[in-house]
Amino acid sequence: MRVLGLETSCDDTGVAIFDTERGLLAHKLYSQSAMHAEYGGVVPELASRDHIRKLLPLVREVLAEAKCATGDLDGVAYTMGPGLAGALLVGASIGRSLAYAWGIPAVGVHHMEGHLLAPMLEPDPPAFPFLALLVSGGHTLLADVRTIGDYRLLGESLDDAVGEAFDKTAKLLGLGYPGGPEIAKAAARGTPGRFRFPRPMTDRPGLDFSFSGLKTAALTASRQHALDAHTIDDIAHAFQEAAVDTLFIKCARALEQTGHTRLVVAGGVGANALLRMRLLELGKKINVRVYYPRPAFCTDNGAMIAYAGSVRLRAGQQEGLAFGARARWSLMDLAAP
Repeated sequence: MRVLGLETSCDDTGVAIFDTERGLLAHKLYSQSAMHAEYGGVVPELASRDHIRKLLPLVREVLAEAKCATGDLDGVAYTMGPGLAGALLVGASIGRSLAYAWGIPAVGVHHMEGHLLAPMLEPDPPAFPFLALLVSGGHTLLADVRTIGDYRLLGESLDDAVGEAFDKTAKLLGLGYPGGPEIAKAAARGTPGRFRFPRPMTDRPGLDFSFSGLKTAALTASRQHALDAHTIDDIAHAFQEAAVDTLFIKCARALEQTGHTRLVVAGGVGANALLRMRLLELGKKINVRVYYPRPAFCTDNGAMIAYAGSVRLRAGQQEGLAFGARARWSLMDLAAP
């Protein structure tokens, strides 16, 4: 089965074709980061309009790269939620229309399930069950994954997602957008130990997260000191250390509670080099295998949607002629295909 995947949940336009026998045939991604950098964050209306401009040209490019005609496709998968409502509707309307015009089924995919299954695109994918850490601009959660569609929430952020905290901290320090890579660059130049920020909610039982206090600590430090280049780097270093340490502590706690020997880390923050190093060290210490998608598939992309869609389509799941978007949609609401 060959599935065309469309991702338009936020500010990345992703298109890919996945073949259930041959694997990923082609993928393209257009990032709107340069456009939104002027505003220090995503402007939903601009994001929606840019998806309209970019999506069909990317579909044509991916078909050409995969050497596929439209008649070679067996289904279309598009991100139905969660995300920005307008951006989601662009992908849903185009995806459903293409499927109707080509006479093939379409399926709406949960964005976070796409992230969770992204490691399945790698040569050595994880087996079920496993513990999943999903960390992105809009989500931070730990889930006990029994199989596809069988997810149990263990903990989530009670306020800001960790990626959102990276973005907002980068903005207050005068760094660029998206904030994650900019914070990481500045942190690499920072002086360890000059600032120490809290590790929120690690001093109490449970697996929930909170990052608003960490963001406030960075804001307080920025107001108490002259923001020269060295201070910016030092605050970035302390912020990244605290954020990564918080994720590390909660992952270690969740692995101990569940007894899982496999940990999947997905979402944009999963590309953070310090987080990867710390969790790989943890895995070696306690005999846990840690899986990541390649960096290009940590951020939003069409490949993960095409793969997740292929699983659902092969199980017979498909949408009717109507299409829609779910700006809010819990991963726990999904059922097994």
